[in-house]
Amino acid sequence: MRSPAYVQLSTAAAITLGLIPGRMYRTPCTHCLNLLVTYPQGCRANCAYCGLARHREENRDYADRNFIRVDWPTVSYDDIIARVKQGDDRGQFQRMCISQITHPDSDADTFVLLEKWVRELPHIPVSILSNPTTLARDDLLRMKDLGAEIFTVALDAATPEIFERTRGRAVASPHRWEKYWQVIGWAAEIFGPERFGAHLISGMGETEQEFLRVCQQIRDLGGHNHLFAFFPEQGSLMEDWAPVDRGQWRRVQLARYLIDYRGVRLDAMAFDGRGRVVDFGMTRAELEAVIDSGLPFRTSGCPGKEAEDISACNRPYGDSPPGDICSFPFALDAGDVEIARQQMKLD
Repeated sequence: MRSPAYVQLSTAAAITLGLIPGRMYRTPCTHCLNLLVTYPQGCRANCAYCGLARHREENRDYADRNFIRVDWPTVSYDDIIARVKQGDDRGQFQRMCISQITHPDSDADTFVLLEKWVRELPHIPVSILSNPTTLARDDLLRMKDLGAEIFTVALDAATPEIFERTRGRAVASPHRWEKYWQVIGWAAEIFGPERFGAHLISGMGETEQEFLRVCQQIRDLGGHNHLFAFFPEQGSLMEDWAPVDRGQWRRVQLARYLIDYRGVRLDAMAFDGRGRVVDFGMTRAELEAVIDSGLPFRTSGCPGKEAEDISACNRPYGDSPPGDICSFPFALDAGDVEIARQQMKLD
């Protein structure tokens, strides 16, 4: 079973489509259909934090590997399209995302999947989670021409040193920091403002200031930042690393939200000697109002129908267990906000 006839989809998407039994804590479904191209040979990259990494091939069949902490069942693409059409009147999905991997056929098969989706379900917008390593500029032009609405790059690492250690030569992986930024530049030019973004993982050894510097760079180009909290993937090279510190995570969530949606710039913020945020560039009253909204602590990703700062891609519990939520896949209540406020450790 291989793409484009088959794709893998997240556990949350499989539950939402009725492909597997189950329910999700405090949220009825996922609003983004996350799909992953798949091949028997697997991903040829070797990212240190990833469950799909090449080094795992000796220990587990590729199709059975977990990715961002959950299983991804393999399903016929035609079956997925039919099930989405069947449930369309319930408005299950506000977006579909095609995630690429490092494989020789990934780009060509992405075009096939994209073209078919836009033909069959043109009212549900498509995002591309790209593999810059294999892409040329013309590939981005073709994706846009075929109907992709948003293009994202999983930069993940906040500094070139961390990128090299986790995704580059240090782990015998083909990805290069310079190529990723080249593709981000192409995306800004081709897809335009508000139609591209970058994924970033907090907690891989960077300071908060370094992390937010990248957020500001992406925003200055016209894009948005989609944040993930580092949570060690079982079987990955970083499985023994500790999850991101909750205080660090809440502070970068809040600061990223201010950069992306409230017009606050990094140079208006202040940091201590360890690179931690100590001033968010707003008055205390303004800041408390933003915190009370709960919006900074929701999952960040491509937008849905509600508002530009609420993600359709809510990825339920992709970076934390339900008992200690990092990215909230639903609107926060007063108790949730208070937990986030306490974790932030603001003076």
